Amino acid sequence: MKRTYRCTASALVLTFLSVNACAQDVKVMISGGFKAALEKLAPEYEHRTGDKIVIIPGPSMGTTPQAIPNRLARGEKADVVIMVGDALEKLEKASQTQPGSRTELADSPVGMVVKKGADVPDISSEASLRNTLLQASSIAYSDSASGRYVSQALFKKLGIEKEVAGKATKVERIPVASEVAKGKYAVGFQQVSELLPVQGVTFIGKIPDNLQYITRFAGAVTRHAEHPAEGKALLTYLASPPSRAVIQETGMIPVTSGDTAR
Repeated sequence: MKRTYRCTASALVLTFLSVNACAQDVKVMISGGFKAALEKLAPEYEHRTGDKIVIIPGPSMGTTPQAIPNRLARGEKADVVIMVGDALEKLEKASQTQPGSRTELADSPVGMVVKKGADVPDISSEASLRNTLLQASSIAYSDSASGRYVSQALFKKLGIEKEVAGKATKVERIPVASEVAKGKYAVGFQQVSELLPVQGVTFIGKIPDNLQYITRFAGAVTRHAEHPAEGKALLTYLASPPSRAVIQETGMIPVTSGDTAR
């Protein structure tokens, strides 16, 4: 009996050691839209595989040093990038990712927040959103895909481009909601998945469907990945059915295998 127990225990120890001997640090450069989902999914994935997920945050685009394309351009290392789909496409064209490794992950709508305790405005229709923005003392939007849409298209669609020009500000690199929470801006726009994790704000809701802009998030293994197989395995897990509930909880729409890139 003792001999059997010792053999079983030894086998378990050897199995544990062999798994962890192969465990790798998988570096993931990721923009804010999918970051909350990865942070929630990482512990289970690490438990299953023994790999450790190292999160390196940065915008999908923009001029800041933290932007993912700028990080890669100056030689920073990553195994995986997860970012706005059209920004990822530019990296693909520049041969910064491994061919065939792109994995579609989630779609993210645009929403709005106000500082916690402030009056809750109505944005349920085009007319009410227009009125809310005209009355707002200041407006903040991101330096990524949602902000580009808000500043270049949404204001124009609402017919208030000139009226808000002097009070609308682009927030670079950091979450828009964090600046709204500090009282720097009256209202803030960003992808819902980037608004929900921030404390000190009230999430008002998504902008109306007829004005909505959906951002696709996708991932790929980088050209110079040190652990390409582990990176691809992580993307496969994030796109699998067990991950979809968490993705939905964080404010995004999970992509199914039949969906194509936006």
